[in-house]
Amino acid sequence: MKFTASTSTILKQISSLNGVIPSNPNLPILENFLFEIKEGNLKITASDLQTSIIAEVPVEADQDGSIAIPAKMLADTLKNLPEQPVTFEIDLETYTVSINSDNGLYKLAGENAEDFPEIPQLGRVDTMEIESNVLLDALGYTLFATSNDEMKPAMNGVFLNINSSNADFVASDSHRLVRYRRTDIQSEYETSIIIHKRALSLLKNNLPSEGEAVKIEFNDQNASFTFSNVQLICRLIDERFPDYENVIPLNNNNLVTLDRAAMLSCLKRIAIYANKSTNQVRFKIEGNEVVVSAEDIDFSNEAKERLYCEHEGDDLEIGFNAKFLIEMLNNIHSDKVTLKLSEPGMAGLMVPTEISEEEDLLMLVMPIMLHNYAY
Repeated sequence: MKFTASTSTILKQISSLNGVIPSNPNLPILENFLFEIKEGNLKITASDLQTSIIAEVPVEADQDGSIAIPAKMLADTLKNLPEQPVTFEIDLETYTVSINSDNGLYKLAGENAEDFPEIPQLGRVDTMEIESNVLLDALGYTLFATSNDEMKPAMNGVFLNINSSNADFVASDSHRLVRYRRTDIQSEYETSIIIHKRALSLLKNNLPSEGEAVKIEFNDQNASFTFSNVQLICRLIDERFPDYENVIPLNNNNLVTLDRAAMLSCLKRIAIYANKSTNQVRFKIEGNEVVVSAEDIDFSNEAKERLYCEHEGDDLEIGFNAKFLIEMLNNIHSDKVTLKLSEPGMAGLMVPTEISEEEDLLMLVMPIMLHNYAY
């Protein structure tokens, strides 16, 4: 079997697949790309059994066939070749792969394509379409808040709940929760799925930033995302997501509006002086001023700064994990944010002041119990 394509064409496709190749796979065959040629079309597949990515590209081929090619060796070879046509010659009996360039010949040992695990076929599915830029926004707002705790598998992914009025993208790690709602995404039937964050991170890295339709198909076990010439198929998390609506407080009437960039810079400085195990920072809100402070008693470190704010409500003192606040602020694009607070022991909400009509973004963070100290 022989086919020809440019180095950049092949490299572009395998670069989008590289992230799914496991470093220490249970099945050695998963260290390979699966190359399948049919009627002049090359389909390249990479999989870790939980997530599979398939990319397609037209090539000049003399016959149909398939081969598994070592992913790292192939990627490293093509990265170091200049842009030019290369010819792959594959011996389907010995599984030897020869790559012919203008000035060189590179031989590597492939494997039998039949040993590559079968990619799930979804069969009967529910289908919907979302613009790629909308999906990128949803993933950008939620992925950072997913949990790493394998004892809470439902929180290891993003919960997608679609009904007749909106779609919610939700992520939580028990200490914080993000709900990103779109009123321009709807479905006649209510549907809920949980997609693992690893699959969504791979999807985010491959989605086009310009508005391109992404076809989403899913059944009880798997979900598929198709766009351009790429398809990502992943296994869903078969768990029940917590009832997030009941966690969101409704009576946070103490409103504090701050400049997002100023607050972010302040927290990055103050966090340096916080206790490294709790990352606790204190917000002392009085009138139109917020004093942000931190102290690490073990090392006699302390710092404080003042920020101007717009404040509606009573004076308040509350503590938060600085790391959580910094991540939240890094993933909000509004110039200003509003903290919606009630009492020192109750969860606080952070929302952007500027957002489009079809969007609603809410970030919840649990407080940290304050220990009194004085400057």
